[in-house]
Amino acid sequence: MISWLRWRSVLMTCVWLLSCAAGPTAAAAEPAASTRSGQDYPSRPVRMLIPFAPGGGSDALARIIAPRLTDALGQTWVVDNRGGAGGNLAAEIVVKAAPDGHTVFLGFATVLTVNPALYKLSFDMGRDLAPVTLLATAQYILVLHPSVPANTVKDFIALARQKPGAFNFSSGGAGTPLHLAAELFSKRAGIQMVHVPYKGGGPAAAALLAGEVQVLFGSSASSVPQVKAGKLKALATTGLKRSRVVPELPTLDEAGFPGFDVGTWYGFLVPAKTPPPIINRLRDAAIRTVALPDVQKVMAAQGLEVETSTPQELAIRIRRETAMWAAVIKEAGIKGE
Repeated sequence: MISWLRWRSVLMTCVWLLSCAAGPTAAAAEPAASTRSGQDYPSRPVRMLIPFAPGGGSDALARIIAPRLTDALGQTWVVDNRGGAGGNLAAEIVVKAAPDGHTVFLGFATVLTVNPALYKLSFDMGRDLAPVTLLATAQYILVLHPSVPANTVKDFIALARQKPGAFNFSSGGAGTPLHLAAELFSKRAGIQMVHVPYKGGGPAAAALLAGEVQVLFGSSASSVPQVKAGKLKALATTGLKRSRVVPELPTLDEAGFPGFDVGTWYGFLVPAKTPPPIINRLRDAAIRTVALPDVQKVMAAQGLEVETSTPQELAIRIRRETAMWAAVIKEAGIKGE
C-alpha cells in the first residue's frame, strides 16, 4: 500500500510538470467550483516560484518549508527556481498562472517593492498579485570598518558631516537592498557617502573586511559573526524593534531616526482573483509551518525572524514600501542594471 501511494504521488507530479511545460489552457483560466470554495485544495502538486537561482536566501527558505507544507496540505510542493530580470521573471509566471492556489510566489521584498521603480514591467505587482501572508523578516545592521573612529550612530554622522564624501559604502549592486538602505540613511542623516557597487552581497561584505570601503548595511547572517570576532564594528539595526539576533544593539529608530524601518522580508503571494477560501487555507498552512520549532531554528541560523500577517497587512506593507523606495530611487537617480 505504501509503495502504491509513493508511485501515485510520483506519477501525479510528473503529469503536473508535463502540463506546466505545455502551458495553461483555456479550461485552466478559471478554477472549478470546488476549487473556488477551497473544498479540495490542493488537488495536485503546488509549484512554489523562487525569484532567484538556487543557493540564495529565498531558495534556502523555500527548501526549509516545502517539505512541511507538503505534510500540512497533503500534496507535494515543488520548488521552482526562476531567476532572471531581477526577480521579475518568476513574478510574471505567477501573474499569468491560473488563480487556483497551485502556483505560489515566494515573494522577496525588493522584487515586490523596488522593482516597480527600476524596471518597465508588463504587469502590476500590486494589482496582479494577491498577498497571502508575511513569512519572515530580517533586519540589516549598520557596520563600519574598525578603522573608522566612531562607536555610535551619532558619532559617525558627526564625522561624516565633517568630511562629505570621505566614506565609501559597498552594496551588492545598484538598486539592491543594501544600496537602498544606505541611500535612505544618508538622506535622513544629511550626509554624503560614495556608493561602491559589487556583484553580490558576499563581495560587498568582503570589501568592507578588506578596508576597501568603510561602511555597509549588511545582513545579520553575514555581519554578526564578523562583529563578534572583532573584525567589524556594529552601530545599529534597521528595524523598529531590536533584533533577536543582536538585542544589545540599538535600532536606528532609537538612535534618532524615528520610523526608520528597513530590512528584507519574504511572503507568499498568488495570482490575483484567487478565491479567498484558498488564500485562507494556504495562509493557515504557512503560519503553522513557520511556527514549528525546528523550522524556526533553521530560519534563525539564516538570520531570519518569523513574522506573519493577514493578506491586508501584507498589502499595506507592500504599498508603503513601494512608495518609499520609489522616492529614494528618484532622488538618488538610481537606474536598474
